[in-house]
Amino acid sequence: MSGEPRHLREMRSVAIMATLRQCRLFSDLSSEDVNEVAGSCAIRSLARGETLFREGTPAEGFYVVRSGAISVFRVTPDGREQIICVFHPGESFAEVTLATTESYPANAVAADASQVIFVRKDAFIALVRRKPELSLRMLASMSMHLKHLVQMLQGLKGRQIEARLAEWLLAQIAPCAPESSPTIKLGVTKKILAGQLGVTSETLSRTLARLRDEHVIAVDGPRITLLDRAALEAFASGTR
Repeated sequence: MSGEPRHLREMRSVAIMATLRQCRLFSDLSSEDVNEVAGSCAIRSLARGETLFREGTPAEGFYVVRSGAISVFRVTPDGREQIICVFHPGESFAEVTLATTESYPANAVAADASQVIFVRKDAFIALVRRKPELSLRMLASMSMHLKHLVQMLQGLKGRQIEARLAEWLLAQIAPCAPESSPTIKLGVTKKILAGQLGVTSETLSRTLARLRDEHVIAVDGPRITLLDRAALEAFASGTR
C-alpha cells in the first residue's frame, strides 16, 4: 500500500516473516529467502464464521495460519459439512493448489477470529525453482494432510459415534494417573467437532449427554472433565 506509513509496512513485514518462520515449509530458509517470499505475502483478518475461500474458486496461492483456527471442509451430497481438518497457528494449508489444480478443492472458514498469511503461488514457485529442496517439504506437508485424512476416514468407517468421541477426548489429554480427572477445553465449536467426527451437531449433543448421564464425563460449556477414564477407554475400544 503506497500511502501506508513506513513503520506500519515494516511492522506488517516483521509479522509475516515471524509467522512464516513458524511454518515447517520455511523454518530452515535463510532470512533473504523468507524475506523474498514475505514481500509478496498479505495478511488477512477474518471474523469467526467468515469464509476464506470456497470450493471451486480460483487459487492464487496457499495460506499459513497466524492466529485463530481455520476449518477446511467439503459439503456432502446430503448437505452436511464434513470437516477435513482444522488448522492452527504455524500450520499451512491449500498447498495442493501449487501443483495440481487451479481452484481450491474444498472450503475454508474461520473457526474463530483469525489471521492468515496469504502466500502467492508465483513467488513461492519462483523460490522452489531456485531451491528444489522446498518441493520435498511441500510434499511432506501435503503427505501429513493426506495421512490425517486417511486416519479420519478409517476412524469414521463402521464405528459408533461414542467410540469416535471417546477416542477424540482421550487424544486431547496427556497421559495421567487413572484416578485423576483432567479437564479439557474445546478449542473449536461443537458444530466443527461434530463435522470432524462425521455426525450432526444434534447427534454430538446427544452423545455428550449420554456420556454425562453415565458419569463418564462432566460438561460445563466448552469444558469437559473426564470422570471415568477407564469407561472412556472402553467406549473408544468398542467394548462398551
